[in-house]
Amino acid sequence: MPYVLSHGKSPHGTDWINESAAECYLPLLHGLDRLHKEGIKAHWTVNLTPILVEQLEDPEFKSGFEGYCESKIDAALSDQKRFDAEGPMWMAGLAEFWKRRYARSLDEFRNRWGRSIIEGFKFFQDNGSIEIITCGATHGYLPLLGTDESCSAQVKLGVESYKKYFGRQPRGIWLPECAYRPAYDWKAPVGQNEVAWPRRGVEEYLAENGLEYFFVDSHMIRGGEPLGTYAANFPQLAEMFARSKKMFTPPEEFRSEYEHYALPNGEVCYARDPQTTVKVWSGETGYPGDEWYLEFHKQLYPGRLRYWRISPNKRDLGQKQPYDPYTAFERIGHHAEDYVRTLKSTLATYRGVSDREGTLVAMYDTELFGHWWFEGPEFLYEVSRAIHHDPELQAATGGQVLDADPARHMITLPEGSWGEGGYHYIWLNQDNSWTWEKLYPAERKMRQMARDFGDGPSKELVQQAGRELLLAEASDWQFLISTFAAKDYAEIRFNDHIDRFTRLATLAETVHAGGTLTAADVAFLDECKEKDKVFADLDLNLWKPLSETPRAMAGVSAKRE
Repeated sequence: MPYVLSHGKSPHGTDWINESAAECYLPLLHGLDRLHKEGIKAHWTVNLTPILVEQLEDPEFKSGFEGYCESKIDAALSDQKRFDAEGPMWMAGLAEFWKRRYARSLDEFRNRWGRSIIEGFKFFQDNGSIEIITCGATHGYLPLLGTDESCSAQVKLGVESYKKYFGRQPRGIWLPECAYRPAYDWKAPVGQNEVAWPRRGVEEYLAENGLEYFFVDSHMIRGGEPLGTYAANFPQLAEMFARSKKMFTPPEEFRSEYEHYALPNGEVCYARDPQTTVKVWSGETGYPGDEWYLEFHKQLYPGRLRYWRISPNKRDLGQKQPYDPYTAFERIGHHAEDYVRTLKSTLATYRGVSDREGTLVAMYDTELFGHWWFEGPEFLYEVSRAIHHDPELQAATGGQVLDADPARHMITLPEGSWGEGGYHYIWLNQDNSWTWEKLYPAERKMRQMARDFGDGPSKELVQQAGRELLLAEASDWQFLISTFAAKDYAEIRFNDHIDRFTRLATLAETVHAGGTLTAADVAFLDECKEKDKVFADLDLNLWKPLSETPRAMAGVSAKRE
């Protein structure tokens, strides 16, 4: 979830986080609570990205979310009156369904979790039901960030934020977009006259921050070449892939996504299972596309509540039939049974091949459950119950697997992600390469400011510049530009953070040189602090230059300024 709170006059898109809280996070907590009361520990591994945690703990979100739920209850009441007067009566019943649904969300938010969704997840981690892992601070795409210091800051701040909110050291991390890069002589894929210089591997940032494991896509475990046709479309990617491939040893031994492996520095990687991915993720052939489930795209305005099911004709919104929650929830049980059968058959096949028990890692975007697939949280609840009562299966978090079954084999990984094509194409292409052209100079400038005058009179300005840079580094912007899901919005948001960073950096230089801020400058700084007020007391040591080898200093001394 990118930073979407609206602090100030320019709304960012607060509905995104309100929808996710009402449709995903609270229903997941509701399912965990039901399992807890039944004596069942789900053993889910849940990533809460630091920038999401910052927003969920913000007082503006908490008051805004209560108003959001109340507006949905009012919309349901209005729809109900309309259906009572005009028909059909079945729709009036669905309006009552929505009224009760949002009333439950509001009640649980206020009374069960004390207005803190984060405290809810912390409760279930503390009682052993789940394991929470961290992420890059703002979901920055680590392989493409322009400096080692920017990568280090994303990981280090992710760990510090986790300790602040959950009171313990995280064991695992969700690499943003499952994107990994080994150590090699890296050259920026955009810009003129760039020079190759030695970059740290992603696993090095993890190890120095006490993290033990991360996740990748299955093709990276098997050592496939994911670049495909993108080499012709974007030659810079082909050059990056060729450089990283020199550091990767193709596997001679059998590799499987049902094993976990240690990298040479001891970090452990898990890989996504492809068999269960399609069943849960695909809206065409998977469970979420069932004709009886709630249709996501058709809404009744102005309240934007949904009253229709997917129906046999998936593409024609005009042919959608009324939603029947009773039949839909019967389908959930059937799909949970099928999912458990798939788990068992997949693991049995691996046992036959390897003569040992395997670990199946099924991982998905959280917002799939409840937002895109309304019945998803109930599906997870049913699956957890079924696994708990099945003697042939055992649910386990990432940390529990490491404790019970340490990695048996050491491997190296190629560069890649879980995006289209398995590489970086979604986050670096003709449509969004300009974002990196703006980001790289800002990252180098941030390192220089942290080193030269971060502790002086410019500190407050440099801190806010750091916040703007972190927000600009979010991988969401490149993704939204590539997919055209919210292209204009993403471009505006990215440029806004870069423009603010640039002006703050200029002001920091002025103050460092002995100058003073004008009234307009002070007003601008105050506006930035109010609008983008994340990561209080931001530590500028996050960006101070890391130790460098003589080769690195000699090769790129000019570039690294």
